[in-house]
Amino acid sequence: MEPDENQTLFTKFKSFLTQCKRVFRITKKPSMEEFKVIVKISGLGIAIIGIVGFLIHMLWILIKP
Repeated sequence: MEPDENQTLFTKFKSFLTQCKRVFRITKKPSMEEFKVIVKISGLGIAIIGIVGFLIHMLWILIKP
């Protein structure tokens, strides 16, 4: 690698770390209530996708000779 490439790589890495610090600074840990809502919504979404997949599978079995 040339010196310019190393400097560019270092500058990009430093910029990435600065952006990461900014994100960590503005984020916060969710409260227990927020966490429970997130878990319920995620579980519901997973269940819906599973049911749709199961129904498609059952239809495929019925249609396939």
